[in-house]
Amino acid sequence: MNRIAYRLVCGLGLSAALIATPALAKESAADNYRTYCVQCHGAQGNGKGINVRDMSVLPRDHTDAKEMGARSDADIFKVIKQGGVALNKSALMPAWGDILSDDEINDLVQHLRTLCKCSYGK
Repeated sequence: MNRIAYRLVCGLGLSAALIATPALAKESAADNYRTYCVQCHGAQGNGKGINVRDMSVLPRDHTDAKEMGARSDADIFKVIKQGGVALNKSALMPAWGDILSDDEINDLVQHLRTLCKCSYGK
């Protein structure tokens, strides 16, 4: 901080520590999953969220190791970021790229891997 700005801040009775406060920490993948995914995919990730009764296409069961193991991390990332239509899947899967950062999406991909207890090709 330059001296003029420092004097202005001090003159206003604010501490330099307030200016240097780091940004809020990003949400954990589990928190983001609870916020953005459980309504359709369910709290357990089994595809049985509260919105299912109104959906013409059932959401992916994230606990299904066979199905999830057939999906690459890149494809899962793409569908979270760009929505279902990006992979010729349901348009009911919204794009989250304007809300979640790439790092948060990558973290969600890893969270999905913990739900299915699987990795790509296994």
